[in-house]
Amino acid sequence: MEKGVPLELTRGSANWARVVEEIVKLEKKTFPKHESLAQTFDGELRKRNAGLLYVAVDGETLGYVMYAWPSSLSASITKLAVKESCRRQGHGEALLRAAIEKCRSRKVQRVSLHVDPTRIAAVNLYKKHGFQVDCLVKSYYSADRDAYRMYLDFDDSV
Repeated sequence: MEKGVPLELTRGSANWARVVEEIVKLEKKTFPKHESLAQTFDGELRKRNAGLLYVAVDGETLGYVMYAWPSSLSASITKLAVKESCRRQGHGEALLRAAIEKCRSRKVQRVSLHVDPTRIAAVNLYKKHGFQVDCLVKSYYSADRDAYRMYLDFDDSV
């Protein structure tokens, strides 16, 4: 399968409803119900300080990344998911790289995210792109699921 280029999903675009519907399906398959934004997805995307990039090949949405910039100093990557059958093909890396650049363009100093330490491939992807583990947050996802809080600081001299 060819590698898609991350596209920005903008409100009012002709494909908005279809892409959101596909992303909600992917969200439900990827994340446990209590972690899924499927019920509030549209509301999350309406926020002024949030963005979404997605990868589609032949009209099929293969993955997405949501990010937000809650302050002028920091941004966060809130969700990153790729269809299981399309993983390890570079889509997640392309999405992450594009989200980092979107955050960098907002002139923030730090991008942070949370990831389940047992999701080794995800942890390694973030580390490959310069994220460092800040700490382990006990019971972040649920009573028996922790998270690494990871961050990437931007060098002002770049």
